[in-house]
Amino acid sequence: MSPVTTNDHIAQQTMADRLAALHARILSAEQSCGRHSGSVTLVAVSKTQPAAAVLAAYRAGQRDFGESYLQEALTKQTALRDYGITWHFIGTLQSNKTRQVAQHFSWVHSVDRLKTAARLNDQRPAHLPPLNICLQINIGAEPQKAGVEPAQAPTLAAQLQSLPRLRLRGLMALPPPSEGFDQQRDYFRQLRFVFERLRGHGYPIDTLSMGMSTDLEAAIAEGATVVRIGTALFGERSAAP
Repeated sequence: MSPVTTNDHIAQQTMADRLAALHARILSAEQSCGRHSGSVTLVAVSKTQPAAAVLAAYRAGQRDFGESYLQEALTKQTALRDYGITWHFIGTLQSNKTRQVAQHFSWVHSVDRLKTAARLNDQRPAHLPPLNICLQINIGAEPQKAGVEPAQAPTLAAQLQSLPRLRLRGLMALPPPSEGFDQQRDYFRQLRFVFERLRGHGYPIDTLSMGMSTDLEAAIAEGATVVRIGTALFGERSAAP
């Protein structure tokens, strides 16, 4: 193994500082709305970032990473296979990619149709635990975005109960860009209502995956248990591969 250079040390310290600042921001948000410290999990959105950046974040203490581009993710997973990383697939899932996602990820945050769920179920290897699933909800009714309509979430959740290789954990959303805390919070509140409706129907879900670098405080105020953060940790992303 080659020695670590001065630049490597600087990069590692920068990552550690950014991660510490992000955890402090999450803690402040938890405290401001009366939630327990540690109630929110940080998923580092590492899409378009090199494996070296993921490794730097891992060495700084980060364990959960979110990827959207399958081939890029598989390359990083191979390079980092000796590390205890939990991989989350957070992008739009095409039918021809479900097999590899089912084989190589622990979480999928973007399920919005039964066909996709059934393929993930059938292709999940038997030696692995059930794949953790979040239903993606289109809370902004945006035609350009994936996601099931809020009113259809109970139907899809019921259909997933027949798929034993999947474990429904909760809901995910990508709300429209919003100006100001109150407007951001309104969209997240809508997702929380769907979440509470499903729990009221007896679904033992525990995950609200919502909130990014610009709106994590509003998401946490409305009950987020997972925030997906890229820019605040890695800086501005390069172009998609």
